[in-house]
Amino acid sequence: MATQTSLFTFTGKAGNMIGYYREGKHYFRSMPAQVRQTFATRRAAPRFGVASKKGRLIRSAFAHDLDVRCDGSYINRLNKLLIQAGSNNHGALADFRFNRYTGTDKFFTKAPTLARNGILHIPAQTLPQFKGVTTLEVKVIASRIHFAERRVVNTETALLSLHPNEAFAGAALDVDVPGKGTLIVTLQVRAMYGNDASRNRKYLAADIIAVKEPGTAEVFQKPAYPQPASFFASPSPQQVTAQNRLADSGKLRPDKTAIQRE
Repeated sequence: MATQTSLFTFTGKAGNMIGYYREGKHYFRSMPAQVRQTFATRRAAPRFGVASKKGRLIRSAFAHDLDVRCDGSYINRLNKLLIQAGSNNHGALADFRFNRYTGTDKFFTKAPTLARNGILHIPAQTLPQFKGVTTLEVKVIASRIHFAERRVVNTETALLSLHPNEAFAGAALDVDVPGKGTLIVTLQVRAMYGNDASRNRKYLAADIIAVKEPGTAEVFQKPAYPQPASFFASPSPQQVTAQNRLADSGKLRPDKTAIQRE
């Protein structure tokens, strides 16, 4: 394995060399003169091919709308997860991080849940406060993928801007993208400094949080977040009073917030 240092880098096969990208750098290696496959490797090859094609579909479904830079290992991690899950177990995707360094649980102590009717509920909770962070930009990306036909049917997004110093009363988003295929929902959170997003990967998260298979009411979701007792402060009396006032006035009902189409 050697590092590519020229101005023009490449990935894939070029002559007897193979170029690839990992951890933010480009490398290359020479092709082996002879490849000997065992029975186990020959049996694993079809599974890898199927997983690789599914992984490519998932990446293409979210690549255009993701604002969080994925880490260099996410392609291999995604393929490995799909291989281990098997050909028809897409529910295993419901805990995948595009950025392995930070998860959405850093920003939400209570995990969002997807109901059978396609409504994504983000529970009311106290948001964490980080030094210098003025808002949390929350983007929900829902994509319908038809794996049998190898195509992305449709992708839709919704955007919320949350203020950590204000009471968050929760939200409900309609993410039931029309069409046939598997529904995959990704939650992205970026810490914002005014109009600029943080460049620190510790404050940028993008996780697949829910998967719903076609023709079934079963929903696969990211496991509930742990609730450390001392990490986040409890709501202040002022926050509770403000939240109750909003609820009494009827303004604390964002149930009609629908996901916006491209």
